[in-house]
Amino acid sequence: MKVSVIATVLNEGASLQRLLDSLAAQTRMPDEVIIVDGGSRDATLSILQAAVQAGRLPLRVLVEPGANISRGRNVAVAASSGEVIASTDAGVRLAPEWLAALVAPFERTSPPQVVSGVFVPDVETTFEIAMAATVLPTLAEIKPERFLPSSRSVAFTRRAWEAVGGYPEWLDYCEDLVFDLRLRQRFHPFGFAPGAVAYFRPRSRLGSFFRQYYLYARGDGKADLWRKRHLVRYLTYLVALPLLLWLGWWVSPWWWLALIAGAAAHLYVPYRRLWPWLRTLPWRERLIAVGWVPVIRVTGDVAKMLGYPVGLLWRWKRLRHHPELDWRRPSP
Repeated sequence: MKVSVIATVLNEGASLQRLLDSLAAQTRMPDEVIIVDGGSRDATLSILQAAVQAGRLPLRVLVEPGANISRGRNVAVAASSGEVIASTDAGVRLAPEWLAALVAPFERTSPPQVVSGVFVPDVETTFEIAMAATVLPTLAEIKPERFLPSSRSVAFTRRAWEAVGGYPEWLDYCEDLVFDLRLRQRFHPFGFAPGAVAYFRPRSRLGSFFRQYYLYARGDGKADLWRKRHLVRYLTYLVALPLLLWLGWWVSPWWWLALIAGAAAHLYVPYRRLWPWLRTLPWRERLIAVGWVPVIRVTGDVAKMLGYPVGLLWRWKRLRHHPELDWRRPSP
């Protein structure tokens, strides 16, 4: 069975080498690696060209200026020749068994059409530890039957990719979720490979995290994803929070206990994830990490509340003339 690994890159000069090194160290080497560059202006292309010349990987580099992530992935898949496509991203390093674990389910008697890998935080600073605890699920939290894989760590057959029309090129963020959901319509259940680990470094600055979550939420709006989740967030911050503050100030301070209880519930999961990390940190860093969690949580929620309506407005303006935006229609 021939296996192709694909990825897209754009200005990833600072992080690309660790992806290439981890691909070269796989226990099951890919038959080909195809990386599409979307028009990088840094050292990305020179790093890729050096990797081609070094010959450690069966690497092909394609340049598609202006391509978004979806377009880049579709170009890479179309140019590949493997029966199975394994997708990853720049900005990660892969466990040595990553590809072997992803491919193994396809070699069974009744193979799935899609196999979910996983990604885990690869942290370097106290802020990144707090970030990982706040926004990234642990392996123990993943329910394989409901899990929607990131394209940092997923494999699918060429047949499955063709059946759903590839990645949605009209969508610049959350494209892998729409791709996953369309695959699940046709090929549920997915296989699950917990040993296919991609180590992913979370955002290291609050400003870049805000922008990331704003764009994610804008993508949710464009794709009409997670309506209930976004509605609950608006009701929490714009209705419940002001109401409890007003009741606590004008009616009875006991209402503030409800506010504290709600905040504790909102932060329980991040602090539960943070606990194992805290035991590895000095006391000062522990306090800093604990303090960052609510800041990160609120920043992410605000970014989502700002980004989601922007995406919805974009969708409403285009839906009538672009039927492909109605992606929930069954594939022919």
